[in-house]
Amino acid sequence: MSSISPSDAGWVPAAQRILSPNFDDRPPGGEVSLIVIHAISLPPAQFGGAGIVDLFTNQLAPEAHPYYREIAGLKVSAHFLIRRQGELIQFVSTRQRAWHAGISSWAGRGRCNDFSIGIELEGSDDIPFDAAQYATLNGLLASLLKEYAITAVVGHSDIAPGRKTDPGPLFDWHLLSLPCGLLRK
Repeated sequence: MSSISPSDAGWVPAAQRILSPNFDDRPPGGEVSLIVIHAISLPPAQFGGAGIVDLFTNQLAPEAHPYYREIAGLKVSAHFLIRRQGELIQFVSTRQRAWHAGISSWAGRGRCNDFSIGIELEGSDDIPFDAAQYATLNGLLASLLKEYAITAVVGHSDIAPGRKTDPGPLFDWHLLSLPCGLLRK
């Protein structure tokens, strides 16, 4: 899967590239050591629309859906989005800090955006993820593990407990092909 490996600039050639303005430089000491798995759907529990891309590119129209009025002003992004059919989209270079984790902490270290890569799966807490998403996620994880000194792969709920629930109870952690010791538990 060499086509899924990040280039020296942190871009995955196999991913569709859609640039988000919601990123900045990693701080000194912000070497990537954590991968955070998220789930998102816009509108909630609806798949395939432009809502996620519009949110990450600051183009979400508040009038397009009642829920969008609540989130239209957010400045958020992720490094990657994996759509329901396994399509991989990249918004931010892995060398940069995407704004995906918010207030967060892992292993006693706060500000997880500083040292993590955020991977969004198109999904929700109450709908199982598709096999194609797990296949793309496993390929991406394998490449990222070769590129970075990753010490853990966690859910958003693990770094922001009580504030976030994603990727949710229907995300099957057992379907991830990871070396022992990298999963959150």
